[in-house]
Amino acid sequence: MTTSSRLTTIPVQPVASDLWDGLVLEDRVHRRVYTDESIFAREMNNIFAATWVYVAHESEVSEPNDFKQTWLGTREVVVTRDEEGAIHVFSNRCSHRGASVCREQRGNFEFTCPYHGWRFDNHGQLFGIPGKNAYGPTFKARDMHLARPAQVASYKGFVFATLNPDAPPLAEHLGNAARYLDDWIDHNGGAGNLILSGAQRFRLACNWKLVWDNAGDGYHVPFSHQSLLLMTNARYGGGDMAYFADADRSTMTNSALDNGHSVIDQRPEMHGESAWRQQRPQPGREPFEKHVAATYGEQSSRVLDTTVGAGMNLNIFPNLALIGNQVQMIQPTAAGATVVHWYATRRKDVHSEVNTMRLRTQEDFPVMGEMDDAANFEECHRGLLNSPEDEWVDMSRHYETGKDVEAEDGIVRGPVTTDLHMRNYYAQWKRLMQANPTLRVEKGRLV
Repeated sequence: MTTSSRLTTIPVQPVASDLWDGLVLEDRVHRRVYTDESIFAREMNNIFAATWVYVAHESEVSEPNDFKQTWLGTREVVVTRDEEGAIHVFSNRCSHRGASVCREQRGNFEFTCPYHGWRFDNHGQLFGIPGKNAYGPTFKARDMHLARPAQVASYKGFVFATLNPDAPPLAEHLGNAARYLDDWIDHNGGAGNLILSGAQRFRLACNWKLVWDNAGDGYHVPFSHQSLLLMTNARYGGGDMAYFADADRSTMTNSALDNGHSVIDQRPEMHGESAWRQQRPQPGREPFEKHVAATYGEQSSRVLDTTVGAGMNLNIFPNLALIGNQVQMIQPTAAGATVVHWYATRRKDVHSEVNTMRLRTQEDFPVMGEMDDAANFEECHRGLLNSPEDEWVDMSRHYETGKDVEAEDGIVRGPVTTDLHMRNYYAQWKRLMQANPTLRVEKGRLV
């Protein structure tokens, strides 16, 4: 580790690149990538510190002095907004003895370390030390502000950070995933119109990549969520996600995007006629439809469809997934432990009744569907731990069928059930794990 008065550079130990070639093949990956603690530790540097990681949405810190506690992998950070509207990200670690200075998920105040009372402003800058006359000139020459990541940037309200000063600009990292992110934002009324609400949080006994494997998996739906689909069909004669019953014959696609990103595009099936009419019944549905018809007139069908998801699963590697109208953030905590945060969203430009129905719709899947997925993630991890002789995890669906093809726009697309998502993100995972990036934090005073 090298340190100056302003910068701290964190070394990343080099590892032979052929190690990763033996763990990640084109159509399968070794179980160690899910179970090995040393691999997990390297991921926290090479992936969750060295590339752009989603940390917050600007609506979560909408007022001066607002803050949110969040994570860069296992590194805990705080996101704030200052009096001039600028966003800041800094380590949740007092520069004195290491205690966390922020112990609430969200709020609005400056930070006083509960241990010795050191005070920090919403830039992370130290401005108050009790009994400061006891410290001499050597101490005063040091920068004792809270450590800031090398880069912070926003894309239309989505805030990302990285400790890598050499990471490419955020727009380059997003690449061709930006067009789908734009579509998702437009479905929700445009940049600046979205408000993240509260979150449902799931603590899972599994590796984070088991969650990410599933983020672009269109194959599991009729099997993992069979009880939900059978109930929907028996009670209501079909509905949302019923089009996954014969998914490979559907018009849905699964696309490999730049830098390990991917998207499942359900819009041809979900929004082909009326996404609203395919939804399972929600409390208050009938009076809500009457209210929308009376309030919005000819625009009522469009408004009803805004309460329903955007019709895509958009995955921004390594930790941001946009599912329906919800924002999902993946937080790895150990090789065998992950927290999944599901954030509901509201719109600024609609009546409260519309946002209420959006929330009712957004309650549907995490409550009735995510439990199916969570059980499978944990059982996959249990199997990988308990059967070490069976070494490989398969990702070869449609690898040899010739159905994953490059389209005119240069994007490789396949049937919705292809394992293209896994093959694509593991290629990026391997590139990042083979690298020896520079990781750096800034502790100097902001000008």
